Amino acid sequence: MTESGVSGLGSHGDSSVGVAVAQFAPGDDTAANLASIRDLATLAVERGASLVVFPEYSSYFTPDLGAHSLAAAEPLDGPFVAGLEAIAKVLGVHLVAGMLEKTAGGDRFSNTVVAVGPTGAIVAAYRKIHLYDAFGQRESEWVRPGDIEAPETFPLAGFTVGIQTCYDLRFPEVTRRLVDAGADLVVVPSEWVRGPLKEQHWRTLVTARALENTIFVAAADQAPPIGAGNSMIVDPMGVELATLGEETSVAVAWLARSRIESVREINPALRMRRFGVHPL
Repeated sequence: MTESGVSGLGSHGDSSVGVAVAQFAPGDDTAANLASIRDLATLAVERGASLVVFPEYSSYFTPDLGAHSLAAAEPLDGPFVAGLEAIAKVLGVHLVAGMLEKTAGGDRFSNTVVAVGPTGAIVAAYRKIHLYDAFGQRESEWVRPGDIEAPETFPLAGFTVGIQTCYDLRFPEVTRRLVDAGADLVVVPSEWVRGPLKEQHWRTLVTARALENTIFVAAADQAPPIGAGNSMIVDPMGVELATLGEETSVAVAWLARSRIESVREINPALRMRRFGVHPL
């Protein structure tokens, strides 16, 4: 486990892929946020990453949502995603980041995670389903919940990558549904707000989602002072392969499909289950 470097089970020769979580504290200046994304993505690629996962609300963030948040929302063909696409193309990497997406009605925005590929094209977009109406917060006042649609996934070096967002971690059926759609690596851009026991909840839930589904989970949180930090990559046996504390930085791990296969031989719980997932 390392705060800044490379770790993982499996070697570069084991058909492994470098995955990074990038942790920073976005502000209300979208251009500055893109500059931070560029610098952190560059560092991650220098360390061998083919996929870099950034936090929720990477395009624009303030501690309290409001009309200013609505005004900062952009369409998927707006300048923030265009900036992501340019960075991904220059670096030849997949990038995943959260943004405020403009909606047709205009009264609320979507809390959207967008994934762009090394060609500079969007490969997936997920709109957060479970909004953070908890712990004294009311995200739904300004955010429209995503529709329940087919899971958003994209391929990466033999893996199928699924997407969920922050508070979704408290609903295990979200990850299970992604796994049913073929995901064996789930990325979780987050803005996990600090507070009593919140760091413990974060670490427990991220680890549980990996363990119960025998998959890799790469969860990127915002850095303090608002976010809890502790961005991490966890393997199918619940091992933290890489983690960050409170710093603005990146952590990289090498993920191998052979690890999933070996864990599922030892722990075949996924194929032994007797219940499915359905929308309420």
